[in-house]
Amino acid sequence: MNISFLITGGKGQLAKQYRAIESKYPEYSFKFVDRNELDITNKEEVICFFEDNHSFTHIINCAAYTQVDTAEVEFQQAKAINGDGVKNLIDAAKNHKIKIIHFSTDYVFDGTSNIPLTEDMETNPIGQYGASKLLGEELLVNSSIAYVILRTSWVYSNFGHNFYKTISKLGKEKEELNVIFDQVGTPTYALDLAEASLQIAPKINNDTIGIYNFSNEGVCSWYDFAQEIIHLNNLKCKISPVESKFYKTVAKRPSYSVLNKKKIREIFNLDIPYWKTSLVHCIENAS
Repeated sequence: MNISFLITGGKGQLAKQYRAIESKYPEYSFKFVDRNELDITNKEEVICFFEDNHSFTHIINCAAYTQVDTAEVEFQQAKAINGDGVKNLIDAAKNHKIKIIHFSTDYVFDGTSNIPLTEDMETNPIGQYGASKLLGEELLVNSSIAYVILRTSWVYSNFGHNFYKTISKLGKEKEELNVIFDQVGTPTYALDLAEASLQIAPKINNDTIGIYNFSNEGVCSWYDFAQEIIHLNNLKCKISPVESKFYKTVAKRPSYSVLNKKKIREIFNLDIPYWKTSLVHCIENAS
């Protein structure tokens, strides 16, 4: 089976992770495009691009508006990328018989659950970022194309801007850091997420279409995550726990976003690493 991936959002954290592992998958072909090469919010540009490039079997949509706080005041921009852009890719996929792998977020939930979130639980975003990502989900679910949506959380890697890189940097510069302890979820190493999607891609068919949760295994708070980053990097910085109410942000964050991965493990036979194990791998890959 010849599989050819178009990966959008080519300059983002997740797309850079795909670039880093591309050589491990010689059986696949990859083309990366950033916004300058393909603006997914421009319908005519998307149409023209796929008329000129129609050999792709799969689109991996890494293009996304991810600024949680600024989305509160830039909702139209967030909607354009996370909603309208997805619709343009859906139309292209339908016309050229292409499958889509799309990434969503724990922010489609309100964070009030006290048990791991399953794919069929009611969504209720508490901010505009989550609302824009939910719109993208709904467009795919209501389409007639072959797709997989991967809902994920707390994505980090050695690329781009993320919590892991921030704590690693500040841990070398500061004697003490305050980190929230009352928001609970699971980190997701972008390498694990990318490799899972590549395992899933050949198995997308009428029986496997749908929404799937993916993060690493286990549960922690941001405080726990930061403690482990400091510990594994042998840094001296003290991490102090603080409540969310003392750390003001424009947009409210879900207080609980642990994802239940039973569905994706069983349907795609995935072996999902524990979050601490993956953090070790991330640090090793940085050296």
